[in-house]
Amino acid sequence: MPTTLPVAVPEADTEKEEQLSPPYCVILFDDDAHSYAYVVEMVMVLFAMSARQGFDIAYEVDHIGQAVVLKVPYEEALEAYQKIISYGPDHRMANSKGSMSATIEPAE
Repeated sequence: MPTTLPVAVPEADTEKEEQLSPPYCVILFDDDAHSYAYVVEMVMVLFAMSARQGFDIAYEVDHIGQAVVLKVPYEEALEAYQKIISYGPDHRMANSKGSMSATIEPAE
């Protein structure tokens, strides 16, 4: 009686799937209600970036009007976006009433 052996089915490799998913950019927008210090602090706290990286992002937001904070798979971009818009106002600025504006866009 012939015997057939089960075929091994490889488990899904979610790390590889994330690497293969198209990248998305999390973009932060300039306004007059948040300071450089706020941006630096926010990216350090939320994304474990250095103060220098935070300053570079703040500078780009200020001078260009927007900056890419992260370029990651969609699920990570959505999580990062939610963290940014939930971060709250800049206590250093009296006119700051809420978090900075951000969006998610497919990377080019």
